Amino acid sequence: MNDEFRAELLRELVRHMERKLGVLEDGEMSCCGISLAQCHALVEIGRAGSISLIELSKLLDLDNSTMSRTVNNLVNGEMAERALDPSDRRYVTISLTGSGKKAFEEIEANMNLYFKKIFAAIPAEKQEQVLDSLNILLAAITQTGCC
Repeated sequence: MNDEFRAELLRELVRHMERKLGVLEDGEMSCCGISLAQCHALVEIGRAGSISLIELSKLLDLDNSTMSRTVNNLVNGEMAERALDPSDRRYVTISLTGSGKKAFEEIEANMNLYFKKIFAAIPAEKQEQVLDSLNILLAAITQTGCC
């Protein structure tokens, strides 16, 4: 197998994985009625507790204007709130509301269970190989940047 064919095979495998994981869905998330982008933002805000828009943008690899629209939708949906940082009043932080925390906990529990099932379906002798391979793939994607 030559390198060009193997690169095309990698592309096809990643495309299939994206589809199976629902990455391409434009619809609503069934777990809490929000878009996929909002779901990712909600999870990162929930994990951080409180985070700035700039930090959230970097974390999700999105530009500030896209991230701002996503956060606005979470704020309008009463899942997130903005607050001035007490130590620097020019700095705005984003945190989850009560309903946002509930959605975050539900998403985390569902995704943990989902990936636990996926991991269990991988033969035990291949589990470390899969984790190592995904780490290598992620590092290569990060190093290469966008197309």
